[in-house]
Amino acid sequence: MSSIVIIGAQWGDEGKGKIVDYLAEGADQVVRFQGGNNAGHTLVVGGQKTVLHLVPSGALHPGVRCLIGNGVVVDPEVLLQEIEALRARGFLKDDSDLLVSDRAHVIFPYHKKMDQLREERRGKGKIGTTGRGIGPAYEDKAARMGIRIGELVESDLLKKRLEEVVPEKNLQFEKILNGSPFSVKELFQRYSEIGSCLKKYVGDVSRALYEARCHGKKILYEGAQGTALDVDHGTYPYVTSSNTVAGAVCAGSGVGPSAIDRVIGVTKAYTTRVGSGPFPTEETGEIGRRLQEGGGEFGATTGRPRRCGWLDLPLLKQSIRLSGINGLVITKLDILSALPTLNLCVAYRFRGGRYAEVPSALAPLEECQPEYETLPGWKENISDVRRLDQLPNAARKYLERIEKETGVPIDLVSVGPGREDNIIIRHPFS
Repeated sequence: MSSIVIIGAQWGDEGKGKIVDYLAEGADQVVRFQGGNNAGHTLVVGGQKTVLHLVPSGALHPGVRCLIGNGVVVDPEVLLQEIEALRARGFLKDDSDLLVSDRAHVIFPYHKKMDQLREERRGKGKIGTTGRGIGPAYEDKAARMGIRIGELVESDLLKKRLEEVVPEKNLQFEKILNGSPFSVKELFQRYSEIGSCLKKYVGDVSRALYEARCHGKKILYEGAQGTALDVDHGTYPYVTSSNTVAGAVCAGSGVGPSAIDRVIGVTKAYTTRVGSGPFPTEETGEIGRRLQEGGGEFGATTGRPRRCGWLDLPLLKQSIRLSGINGLVITKLDILSALPTLNLCVAYRFRGGRYAEVPSALAPLEECQPEYETLPGWKENISDVRRLDQLPNAARKYLERIEKETGVPIDLVSVGPGREDNIIIRHPFS
């Protein structure tokens, strides 16, 4: 296998960054293809934690090229800070180690301010956005008002585009959102400097990926957020602003479907969700607290506590269907240790009916009650286990039940936060 997609199969925060970091040792290139710096991918290597928001999770491997595709919306200040922090630690030594698509769209301060003001106006109906301007930047892209990285790094183009866009934005702030206007001059001064710093990293990602594929390079495509947050297929409107399914790889990085060899879905051994929206298996009592504390369930980007609950198989099966997942990675299996019994959601109950799949409408999903299958737990600490046959029998049975219910084999099981804290059943690149 030479091109593998890694996506989240829940509501995000599944541990994709750790898995991409681990697999990147055998890869030549790692590509981000959607989302923005609302993503927070946490890597733990040698006991040191690194949180990446825009740079792909292959950055900690020398010789692995990191690419940011056109489907990503880029906050250039955040990107520059991230590059500088990585370079200070000896990573991204060569300018060619990072390539940013000239077609990716830029997040400006007016996008972030609009995001925050809108969320405030929603009151109790808040979406749970991170306030980082992701949605408004994608809006401008669709409205053909966006400014792209290729324009950011050319000062004459940047000035022209700001003069075209900012006056209309200011009308929205002054007439609708009761916000202060932005100065074209100040934005230009600030962002032309940033653009000049980033220019050496900018180029044609689609062309670079085509050439890499022609030369037999191994490529990892790294998704952000999770399938259940997809703007089309997720729990709308409580979703992110981009397509998080595997199909977004093609549009978001400029490759054709035939360039993808395998799709790996990452899911926790339980379920979490950040922000608002339906969550049928949520546990708000002692079990939820134990999962939250044991799993360190606090957002890498925002620090917000994650809501926690039992593994939702209808949700997982929907992700498998939507993205054509043909291999699973189970993360944080170690967090279930010491629980006497485990609940596994196999269906939903709604107004007398039984549903094996996730309802497409929001209202039924908000009222659904989970139908659980109860399995025995295990007491042993499994964080040092590196082979499947070393797991307690109950842990193996739990994994077998997931495989049987989903029909998809498990390739890897994560039993700790470190890069090597894994049980490899079959290597995705084999």
